Amino acid sequence: MAYPKRIVITGMGINAPNGDTPETFYNNLIAGKSGIKKMTSVNTDRIRCKIGGDLGDYDVRGKLDSLKDNIPEDVLKRAKKIIKTAPFSTKLTLLAALDAYKDAGLFKNAPDPDRMAVVLGGHNFHDNYIVKNVRQFEEEPEYIDGLMGICVFDSDVAASITESLQIYGPMYITGGTCASSGMAMKNGIMEILYNDCDIAMIGGGLLDYSDVGYQALILVSAISYKSFNDEPEKSSRPYDVRREGFVPSHGTGIMIIEELEHALKRGAHIYAEILSVESNCDGNHLSNPSVEGQTKVMKRAIQKAGIKVEDISYVNCHATSTPLGDEVELTTIKNVFGEHAKNIKVNATKSMIGHTGWTSNTVELIGAIMQMNNSTLHPSINIENLDPKIAALGIDVCANKKVENYNIDYLLKNSFGFGGINCCSIIKKWKGK
Repeated sequence: MAYPKRIVITGMGINAPNGDTPETFYNNLIAGKSGIKKMTSVNTDRIRCKIGGDLGDYDVRGKLDSLKDNIPEDVLKRAKKIIKTAPFSTKLTLLAALDAYKDAGLFKNAPDPDRMAVVLGGHNFHDNYIVKNVRQFEEEPEYIDGLMGICVFDSDVAASITESLQIYGPMYITGGTCASSGMAMKNGIMEILYNDCDIAMIGGGLLDYSDVGYQALILVSAISYKSFNDEPEKSSRPYDVRREGFVPSHGTGIMIIEELEHALKRGAHIYAEILSVESNCDGNHLSNPSVEGQTKVMKRAIQKAGIKVEDISYVNCHATSTPLGDEVELTTIKNVFGEHAKNIKVNATKSMIGHTGWTSNTVELIGAIMQMNNSTLHPSINIENLDPKIAALGIDVCANKKVENYNIDYLLKNSFGFGGINCCSIIKKWKGK
């Protein structure tokens, strides 16, 4: 059955390798524009992967200047003070949060701050920051960051948001590896349904990858490092026969979700309705995906949403560009949708932005909702030779082509994480009732 209260999405903020507003992000996805390039904010001298979705040179000051006419002076003052000394992850996540809050119209119509939750998905946000400070400690211990004792904790990212916006409701972090921001959405909904909150800010914090983190992922053959260092934009290639692993990327996505009557009462713009968010695990601490676990979570999400598989016309896939993961996910979709699988379309947002880690669910869901509301699907790029095993499944993966005039009333969004974590959500197009 559906939730006892209807939950809608009323605000979105994003910073991805190919766009820092929902509109720019969507337009670049539709155009098939890759945001993958040579990685310069990570020292790649001693590692074999040289590429990524790098936001290390993002113009933070310019972004703050662009917000000054749309954000109250006291909020901007608090945010600037935090950003001045904050680690990279905190800076960009806070900026996306300010965008989402503004987009939801909450600066003009402020919610009860005691009845608003902030639930942020992720863990180990500050990987690069920590590694740099460890190296500084080895050389000159007295010169590590003086605020590291505070900034190092994941909760500091969310706390920077609550301080800037003066939010006093529940605030916490959910860790579920690459499904983290999906789990944040699930928990944000629970805060609205069962903990007297009217509204919640949910999403994922930016993962600041380090060279150590890169090397660890290379050693388990998780990321692309063999063939595309000289052609970064071609490296993320879900469904292609030459795919060899995901491409690490910076990014953060934030949403405002709220109870429908609360949204209507304040005259909010509604992007979409959330019908269900479900999760389970495979009972496996490794990264091997499971058809059985993914099948269970997709079926449960559809059942809880109160719809049939035939109602769904679009799946935004997790599709990381790993040889096994892409095949397992599409095999699962074939199992769940049966004969209807030939009627749906799926695509892979990561083909253009790489893997934004803990926030990938929210980042990609923002793109999926924009596609739904514009009746246009972005291409899955870099499919030069479709994997025969995937072709045999008979599912349209939008290979190198956008799809226009495509009606979507319901979409399904998948996210899967290391440790066998599976998360699936069903989103309904908002039609005014």
